[in-house]
Amino acid sequence: MENQQEGQLNIELSEEIAEGIYSNLAIITHSQSEFVVDFIKVMPGVPKARVKSRIVLTPQHAKRLLHALSDNIQKFEQQNGKIKEMEVNALPLNFGGPTAQA
Repeated sequence: MENQQEGQLNIELSEEIAEGIYSNLAIITHSQSEFVVDFIKVMPGVPKARVKSRIVLTPQHAKRLLHALSDNIQKFEQQNGKIKEMEVNALPLNFGGPTAQA
């Protein structure tokens, strides 16, 4: 691609990947050389959850991601209002709905 401007990157997005993966829990761990982010979908009433996607990042890329997320959250809140935060240690096991009874 000779006519492509220098410094540009052509990124392809397949239909399958474009659908995305829903996640309502992320667990982040790290070693000396990498950060690992596991995205998990927790369903109400199901005692077991499965990792749906795992992303492995260099420390430098993890920091760039942190800044990009922070910038996007700030822009989102400017347009839509402050995002309400849940208690940090509370897992959304019942999603705030009624508790089932038998």
